[in-house]
Amino acid sequence: MQQLLRILHFTSWPIICGVLVALVYIQYQQLSEFSRQTADISKTQEPRSNTASFADAISKAAPSVVSINATSVNVESVERAAEDRVNLYLGERASLGSGVIVSEQGFILTNLHVVDTLFDAFDTEVTVSDGRRTPATVIAWDKANDLAVLHINMDDLAPIAIGDDKQLEVGDIVFAIGYPRNIGQSVSQGIVSALTHNPNSSISIIQTDAAINPGNSGGALIDTNGKLVGLNSSIFSESGNFEGIGFATPASTAVSAMEELVKQAIAANSGYLGVLTGEALNERSSQLFFGINHIRGMLVENVDTGGAAERAGIQPGDVITRVEETPVIDGQNIMMEIRNKKPGDTITVQVYRNGQTFNLPVTLGFGEALIIET
Repeated sequence: MQQLLRILHFTSWPIICGVLVALVYIQYQQLSEFSRQTADISKTQEPRSNTASFADAISKAAPSVVSINATSVNVESVERAAEDRVNLYLGERASLGSGVIVSEQGFILTNLHVVDTLFDAFDTEVTVSDGRRTPATVIAWDKANDLAVLHINMDDLAPIAIGDDKQLEVGDIVFAIGYPRNIGQSVSQGIVSALTHNPNSSISIIQTDAAINPGNSGGALIDTNGKLVGLNSSIFSESGNFEGIGFATPASTAVSAMEELVKQAIAANSGYLGVLTGEALNERSSQLFFGINHIRGMLVENVDTGGAAERAGIQPGDVITRVEETPVIDGQNIMMEIRNKKPGDTITVQVYRNGQTFNLPVTLGFGEALIIET
């Protein structure tokens, strides 16, 4: 019996040690599996953190928001020169604001107060998000809704996607995109603070706490999908600075008004080529300018920057010899042919240049035709 106990005493230690090693190995395997599962969970959670930044929504809408620089001409002072006469002294000041591209055809929505000036003497320039600049034409406005529609002649525009403002609820996250205080494009985040409804239950104004500062007027209020839900218009402030109460015109109101305004503007305006022409060439002037006496047409003196003619490739020094099927004889001849067209119509203009004739398709824009004959 003592012999058996002695044997068990010597053999039990290796067995115990083996059991302990086995337990340690099993625990190590369990810890490794737990670490792997934790790493997998972290990987699956990482994309959620990225999407919560709303960067995708901003990147979709930002290229559609433009900076607007306008020269405002208004009365600075009034002087009584006599009992029956007063003198008005005018002054100019820079007006900064924002706008939203809503059409590939170059239509931009903004607030009227951004571009409004005395006698509607608009002088406006638009800068798109990639830095390109171009003169803009104010083609229509709606004083009741503080809206204005601008038109620019520019390719590769990025119109904004229109959202459904009727689905907005108080507490929804929104972003204001614009060009505040001339510091470049910036974005502020907030929520829909209140919705004011008119009698037929549609939204008449959106209140938000997203920061709206001078220069933001006319910019975009977008939802978390990057779609336009409002046009930033004003703030309520006793200090003159943003105090958390901003207002935006619902997108449905602004876009609906714009569509009607554009229709009216097209109906009321003739197409605009955007050239300044000199004399109609005759035998003598043709020989003088080109060394041959048979060139007939209108000599192009200048082309509008960013205008329809420049975009089509017409250059100063060209001779416009034909518009559509009509040979150009004089200034009135070319003017009447273009006046029969509307903004947005595409016509074929034939020009003579360096001994060659080119047929150029031209999409007409908005503007006032001017032909100078000497």
